[in-house]
Amino acid sequence: MNDATVTELKPRNTKRRVVLISGMSGAGLSSVLKSLEDLGYEAVDNLRLSMVPTLIKGGSKNNKPLAMSVDSRNAEFNTEMFLRYVGEFKLDPHLDTRLLFLECDDDALMRRFNETRRRHPLAGDRPVKEGIALERKMLAPVQEAADHTIDTSLLSAHDLRRLLVGHYRTDNSGLTVSVSSFSYKYGVPREADLIFDVRFLKNPHWDMGLRQLTGRDQEVADYIKSDPDFDAFFMSMLNFLFPLIPRYKEEGKNYLTIALGCTGGRHRSVFVAEQLGTMLAAQGYVVALTHRDIDKKDTK
Repeated sequence: MNDATVTELKPRNTKRRVVLISGMSGAGLSSVLKSLEDLGYEAVDNLRLSMVPTLIKGGSKNNKPLAMSVDSRNAEFNTEMFLRYVGEFKLDPHLDTRLLFLECDDDALMRRFNETRRRHPLAGDRPVKEGIALERKMLAPVQEAADHTIDTSLLSAHDLRRLLVGHYRTDNSGLTVSVSSFSYKYGVPREADLIFDVRFLKNPHWDMGLRQLTGRDQEVADYIKSDPDFDAFFMSMLNFLFPLIPRYKEEGKNYLTIALGCTGGRHRSVFVAEQLGTMLAAQGYVVALTHRDIDKKDTK
């Protein structure tokens, strides 16, 4: 799926789509707002909280979808008031309101603030770590109320945009299935809906002739397929997924992420992801195939 081609979209019904974005400072709120703007949303960054109802309920003549960030940088930010507004918007029959929360672990946030030498908005003259802790406590009720949480700790800018296109496009093109391989060494992809562990399969890493290859190479494919457990596992996975995926579609889900992990993220998970993507495409699904850790070296 080429997300760069998604530029101008039409609402699927008469309700105006409203995406309210909140979350941890440094988790990528500005990037998310820009990506949604590229998808055709009217974008508003951190409007004063008291002005939010006027803007949203005022509507738009062309029913253009709206994305708005509301977070702790806001001088008027108040968790209770914000959530009360969210509840009112969700009850409005003219609005399709969704609350998106951006999460990120403390280590990643610390690293990002240190790299950019920015002050945390709630830290003042105190260490960044204290600002993060204070904000996390403040926003806990918002995260609990969110319709969708994206953890950006391990996401590249490209992967974050891919997720946003999948979940927040406003056309009616049906369900897209994202199939991704990953290395357990670098962490489980927290955005995944379904995760399969393929570390039980024979590992090509220990064959010196295959170590520098990937699961896209025929030699590695032949090696993995020679595992006596591969065929039974793969058929069981398909038998599990094929009846399940249509149910997600019936529930109105736009984007389903299936992740397959092995130790190094270069051989077994890559091969199984490629095979699964091919089978799903043959069933008529739009498939987005990615390999998060395929270029990382010295993995097993």
